[in-house]
Amino acid sequence: QVQLVESGGGLVQAGGSLRLSCAASGRTFSSYTIGWFRQAPGKEREFVARISWSGDRRAYVDSVKGRHIISRDHAKNTVYLQMNSLKPEDTAVYYCAVSPVWGSHPNEYVYWGQGTQVTVSS
Repeated sequence: QVQLVESGGGLVQAGGSLRLSCAASGRTFSSYTIGWFRQAPGKEREFVARISWSGDRRAYVDSVKGRHIISRDHAKNTVYLQMNSLKPEDTAVYYCAVSPVWGSHPNEYVYWGQGTQVTVSS
């Protein structure tokens, strides 16, 4: 079993920044991917970014490329999502999740955190 706890969400003005954290504990796969997803009201959960177990592979959805950076700290078992130049359309509940494969579909992810709200005002 893996436990994931997100933090760092909040209310920010457009153009501002937030850093989300995802602290992992418990058993994990021998190699795994941690992904960030978001879900806005009335919309499906969508992929935002993912990082490999080693940290040498990263991927982003086109809408956040050049603005957001995913990183991980093995010593702290924590993955971060640095979000810059935030836009109102970034408003959503953000979730981190763990997958045994290098994928971007929510169905490929086995464990999920409880989510953290990000609200960007215009």
